[in-house]
Amino acid sequence: MNQMTSDNLRSAFGGESQAHMRYLIWGDVAEKEGFPNVKRLFQATSDAERVHATLHFKALKDVSGDFAVTSMAGFGINSTSENLEGAKNGEIFESTQMYPAYIAVAEMQGEKEAVKAMKFATAAEEVHAERYQTAKDAVDSGKDLDVEKILLCPVCGYITFDDTEEACPICGAKKAVFVEY
Repeated sequence: MNQMTSDNLRSAFGGESQAHMRYLIWGDVAEKEGFPNVKRLFQATSDAERVHATLHFKALKDVSGDFAVTSMAGFGINSTSENLEGAKNGEIFESTQMYPAYIAVAEMQGEKEAVKAMKFATAAEEVHAERYQTAKDAVDSGKDLDVEKILLCPVCGYITFDDTEEACPICGAKKAVFVEY
């Protein structure tokens, strides 16, 4: 594997791993503040970030060395509203800045698996930002996120509140494999 793509995958792995843990912690804050559905959203998105980290890890054919931190966006423990804002901003950073640059390098270097993993992550991160904004709007009006189901595609990390979707719009996985929160 080309060194630059390898470095970018390691960096993305580190960022996704940190987001996974950060969202679990922020979910606990949301629950303590009386927002159980927001906690479920944080849990689902945490698992989506684990999906992304796993895809990046698998795309690395030779995994060795330290993993770099890509972004400290939204770091720290704050109110649920502030945590949702930090989560949204982190997802926007990844989908608009980090992944497009990483994809360009991987495409230039002909790293097809890396490109696929990062394109899945980019598309899912855009959706995560939308879901976080929806949750933040609810929390800022003093309400919990008004959803019955939160569904995660375990293949690419897509999250939906709509249980009528028959397949993932990002990777095409069938609804039957979605994980419910």
